[in-house]
Amino acid sequence: MSNGDRAGEFGPIYLVALQRIRSLWLELEPLVETTSYDDIVSPGELHVELTDGLGDADAARFDIQWSELGMYSFHYVDAEDVNWRFDRHPNTHSPKAHFHPPPDAATASAEPSCITVTEVSLVTRAVHAMWRAAYDENDVDRLNSVSNPP
Repeated sequence: MSNGDRAGEFGPIYLVALQRIRSLWLELEPLVETTSYDDIVSPGELHVELTDGLGDADAARFDIQWSELGMYSFHYVDAEDVNWRFDRHPNTHSPKAHFHPPPDAATASAEPSCITVTEVSLVTRAVHAMWRAAYDENDVDRLNSVSNPP
């Protein structure tokens, strides 16, 4: 996610939250191939690599940030260059919690997120559940379509 989308403070990255998110993805999703951090000394982002993606994509990745202020970004990108993301941060284009739909996760297309929980494990489970529903049913309209997941 571009920091240009953010109009207010995002806060420092919360490593304990990224570690919890990593553990949950490994526990919940059999398609996880690898996980890594962008910087081993001072992580700013967790990468979760998947062995398959939505539609025709044969691989996908989540780039995840979580701040000490409870702000987050779960950004999906796949081998077919499809992008979407769930974000929670101050901005000028939408509510604090919002969703940027596929195919390009454009800032201008942001809409309110169906995720209303804010605890790290619950948000992670919600993002995973919606991704998994979209994957299983081959339907990106399943993203951001659940009433208060998880």
